Amino acid sequence: MHRIVFLIITGIVFSALNGLAQPAYKQAINYTQVHKNPKELLPLKDLRDEIAVVVSDKARFQPFVNACEKYAKVQIIQADEVLEQSKYFKTLLVLLSQNDPREDWAKKFGYIATSNMKNVVLIDFDEGSSPLVVNNAVAHIQAKSYNEKDQQQAALTIFGGLASTQGVKTKQTRIQYFNEEFSGINRQAMESEIDLIASEAIREKATPGLVVMVVKNGQVVLEKAYGYHTYENKRPTQTSDIFDLASISKIVGTTPVVMHLEEQGVIKLDDPLEKYIYESKNLEIGNTKLKTILLHEAGFIPYIPFYRDLNPSDVSRFYTKSHQLKMADSSFLINGYYQKHMWPKMLEAPLKTQGKYVYSDISLYVMQEVVERMKSKRLDVLASDVLFEPMGMLKTGYLPRERFSEKDIVPTENDTSFRKVLLKGYVHDQGAAMAGGVAGHAGLFSTAGDLAVYGQMLLNKGEYGGERFFKASTVDKYSSNQSSVSRRGLGFDRHDPNPELEYPSKMSNESVYGHTGYTGTCIWIDPQNQLVYIFLSNRVHPQVSTKILELNTRSRIQDAIYKNIQSNH
Repeated sequence: MHRIVFLIITGIVFSALNGLAQPAYKQAINYTQVHKNPKELLPLKDLRDEIAVVVSDKARFQPFVNACEKYAKVQIIQADEVLEQSKYFKTLLVLLSQNDPREDWAKKFGYIATSNMKNVVLIDFDEGSSPLVVNNAVAHIQAKSYNEKDQQQAALTIFGGLASTQGVKTKQTRIQYFNEEFSGINRQAMESEIDLIASEAIREKATPGLVVMVVKNGQVVLEKAYGYHTYENKRPTQTSDIFDLASISKIVGTTPVVMHLEEQGVIKLDDPLEKYIYESKNLEIGNTKLKTILLHEAGFIPYIPFYRDLNPSDVSRFYTKSHQLKMADSSFLINGYYQKHMWPKMLEAPLKTQGKYVYSDISLYVMQEVVERMKSKRLDVLASDVLFEPMGMLKTGYLPRERFSEKDIVPTENDTSFRKVLLKGYVHDQGAAMAGGVAGHAGLFSTAGDLAVYGQMLLNKGEYGGERFFKASTVDKYSSNQSSVSRRGLGFDRHDPNPELEYPSKMSNESVYGHTGYTGTCIWIDPQNQLVYIFLSNRVHPQVSTKILELNTRSRIQDAIYKNIQSNH
């Protein structure tokens, strides 16, 4: 049977983070007790460094490890090898059971914490034992038992998915997994409706597979995969799979970097483009304000099919000295094509619809040039530095084949006309491929879980994991309607006020913002209901199909969520 994965995420309302009132929904009881939390180490904040889980029995603590991997990259280290293997890890999570030399371990890791300046958390699974005497530099928590749920709660306490109410108090700072009781949604009814819609999409060959994720009030309500990577039904879709996001790249890759640079005072949206792009001087485009470009009101045509201008000699099946830019397996573009042909063509194109809303990929190509020139770094590096790495979005980025296994990346089109190969881990958009796979409008790959983190950060008005990424005023500015002629925010798409359009869905409200993607993706953030909805698919496989649009699959799933939201009274 085909499996589709849907990810819907609803925002966690953190009063400590964004000043919003806590939801009236009852929160999960956390039985993990925090005995000591020096320097407020817990919940862990910076997830950029790899984390070691120190155990004497790997199999017994697999539920704990699995829960940790929802938030960060972790590596298991055997306790008897810890002194040598742990030296390259900044944070050590040490799991103690009744068979371990608990007092000896407490002394050993206390020494490591002070002498080697590491973050050490002792997690005691010895049920009913007295709290250990530990070094003042070591955090110490006690789980209720060894069962799966209590191991999960211990991990969530460490990473901020669950607040501690036993002993030392801590706060919830990240989305919460493994709790389906108090989310404010009739989960069973919602899932049943979504299952039917997903099954229809697969049956009608709208897409071979998909993922849906829903987060409500900071709790993951649904994270489910459906179907297969292809219609050959060989590899089932997994919730951890990496998808080509297409135009979602505009709001998860480029727009956050623009937000960051505006906050730093590096750019101003009311400035004309010629202030940042020298070669735009004396051209029509040079007088266009950055804000106008982000609103898709600069007058750009929607799309330039650059690949149609290629000469046969411009593309090679092999890597050569003259053809070094890899667009896909066995497809290499002649050196310098973007700089010599694509970028000048965008700069010199006539602006025919200035002041009107015409959605255009060219807008984000241009904004990419602005941010890269102002920071002297490529967009992929900027986005990773500003957002992906510090937020723990471990599988989000451009050029995924450089970092991840091909089998974990969902294929898109079997490109028979341009690159003449099945695209797997190479961007579907032709122009983005010709730009080297890193483009302002496309090229980003991610998972539902990573997008949920991003959506929750926006619901939290710029804060996540105990860190502030954007000012609340910046999030409000970019996500709210900023146009007198369209529904758009700055970079972000929004709910359309025309009820006849039913966009993005019939039951959505005026607070909703997000974006869709050509490959069959969407993310919608709903502050009014503290909800994030994510849909990932590869509807362009094996060839581009409009069936998912005809079936209205994404919108109907969104409405299935809305129909099952419960009152908080």
